[in-house]
Order: sequence, then structure tokens, then C-alpha cells
Amino acid sequence: MDLGLKDRVYVVTGATRGLGNAAARELVADGAKVVVTGRDEKRTADAAAELGPNAAGVAVDNADADAPARLIAAARERFGGFDGILVSVGGPAPGFVADNTDEQWQAAFDSVFLGAVRLARAAAAELEAGGVIGFVLSASVHEPIPGLTISNGLRPGLAGFAKSLADELGPRGIRVVGLLPSRIDTDRVRELDGMSADPEATRAAHESRIPLRRYGTPEEFGRTAAFLMSPAASYLTGIMLPVDGGMRHGF
Repeated sequence: MDLGLKDRVYVVTGATRGLGNAAARELVADGAKVVVTGRDEKRTADAAAELGPNAAGVAVDNADADAPARLIAAARERFGGFDGILVSVGGPAPGFVADNTDEQWQAAFDSVFLGAVRLARAAAAELEAGGVIGFVLSASVHEPIPGLTISNGLRPGLAGFAKSLADELGPRGIRVVGLLPSRIDTDRVRELDGMSADPEATRAAHESRIPLRRYGTPEEFGRTAAFLMSPAASYLTGIMLPVDGGMRHGF
């Protein structure tokens, strides 16, 4: 299936590893050009180099107010266009209600929530019909995940923002979509599993609740993200797509 991605230009944040990197890899593999971001300059440059000549790296922090303008300018200067952005950020600090400090909440709000809002706002001002804004969120949008209180508090609000944005931008032909990963086999998930007393038993317990009985792979997530960001998904907007092996029980 031709996704129509050839020579389209996207910004993918948080793309030095994990889900953002998986999405960037699939976009490039299907012919798109990407600007990938991360906070560490060397890691960002290495990620772009690994993706090849159709990728460029820009080291920014999503929490920086000037990040959106820099990234969109980089896309236009390097590849001559700007067709969409996929906003992916690292997970906030784990912890239960009593564990997380005000400083952790503020840092997560600035990066996960306000940073994403700024990026989407800037993209909305620059995109033309056919453009797309995507958000990598979490299964916590629908159901809180024990031990991830900050994520549980911020992700649903960002999903609500995305839906509002989809309603506003739809008449201009600009789509807004979200992905809700659950147990994808990334460093972040392995780290969370490793915090338990028995990581293998923890993984087995999670797998037993997934209808497909396994964690997803980053490649599976990346292919789903590439499709949603592509012209092939041109009539999909305002949706939050679970990428969870059937773990969500509601429709």
C-alpha cells in the first residue's frame, strides 16, 4: 500500500529513541523527510545520521518556548516544506500520589503538556490543507496506570486538547490524531517493569492481560504512526487510537 509519504516533510519530537524514533524510522522508510529532535545534541545528531540523508537532527527541549519556531524553520530550510508534526515526549517521573514533588509536576507540565500545546499551536498556524498534527500519548488517557500518577494526570488533558484542536482545524483540512500505546517493548517500559521486585513476573502478569499475549514492538507502533500521519489516513481526525494488542476493553 502506498501511503503517499514520498517527499512529505515532518517534524518528530523525542525521536532519539523509543516510540518517537520508531515512528521517524517508518516515515523515512516510506519516503518522507523528517526533522528529529531530542534534548541531547550528540544523541540527536546520531539518530538523524542513522536515518540517513532524509533526516535532520535539531537538539531542543519541548519545554522551550522557542522550540516550535526553530523546528518548523529547520524543516523548511532543510527540506523545503512542512506537512506535519508528531509530538512525542519522554514519560514523566513515575510515582504514586505521595511520591511526586511539585518540581516533578511542574517539569512534566512544561514538557509533556505545555510544550506539546505550543508545538501544536505553532504547527496549526503554519500548516495548509492536508497537514497533520499527531500526539503520542498513553493508554492512561482511558485508564490510569498504577505508579504513573503524573502521566495519569496530564495525558487525558492533552487528549482533550487534541480533540478540541481537531474540531477547530477540520474546516481547514488539517487533521489531528493521537496514539495511545500501552505495553510496547521500549527502554521506558523495561525500566518501569524493572522497578518491581520480580521484573519477569511483572512482564508475565502484563502479558496475561493482553489478548495477543505479548508486548508490542517499536516497529509495530512506528508503522501505525506512519499510517496515521500519512495522506492514506486522510479521513481520520479527532481520534485516539490504542496501540495495545487489545488491552483496552472498551470500544
